[in-house]
Amino acid sequence: MDYESVGPAALSRCLVVYPWTQRYFGNFGNLYNAAAIMGNPMVAKHGTTIIQGLERGVKNMDDIKETYAELSVLHSEKLRVDPDNFKLISDCLTIVVASQMGKAFTGEVQAALQKFLALVVFSLGRQYH
Repeated sequence: MDYESVGPAALSRCLVVYPWTQRYFGNFGNLYNAAAIMGNPMVAKHGTTIIQGLERGVKNMDDIKETYAELSVLHSEKLRVDPDNFKLISDCLTIVVASQMGKAFTGEVQAALQKFLALVVFSLGRQYH
């Protein structure tokens, strides 16, 4: 799997499929259509940042909630991101990973990925409660 392309592809998909999520990326420039979003270097860079953040979670599975505590505060208090958007990006990540893995994306792989992403979504949303 090409990890460098997963994040940008997932974020691009999220911004296209759920256009209301674009409001959080107003400083990213042209997000007027799918081609502009997919070719936007700032979208690609932030998509890579998302994957790097997930990698931190994988490396800190024993304390994943604490791993994302600071990001939870940032997204809730400074950026004011609707926490439902974390689920949307996780769904897009699942789709992109499935498309890249093909037949290797078994039910077991999907279950493990979605369980991990659900924990990340919960951890990022903790500050909102």
